[in-house]
Amino acid sequence: MVVDRSGIHRAKKLASTVAHYEGQLQLYLLPAHCGHQLNPIEGFWRVMQDTIGAGRCFSTLQQLHWRTRQVLMAHQERPIYEFHG
Repeated sequence: MVVDRSGIHRAKKLASTVAHYEGQLQLYLLPAHCGHQLNPIEGFWRVMQDTIGAGRCFSTLQQLHWRTRQVLMAHQERPIYEFHG
């Protein structure tokens, strides 16, 4: 599994889980400050935060769900990054 260098991916507690699945799971850390070109999901999270409204409160969980669904549906046919093979 390719992961960024988030603290959760480098935590000592995670090492025991990875060890438990030895031979079935291996983590590959992306280089530090690799930019969004190597980790496209980061660009998507940024769009989600900007569009849904980081720091904004919704009156109900249903409102947050509805807004999140709107954003996901709008981007379903419009990928943020195109991969060229």
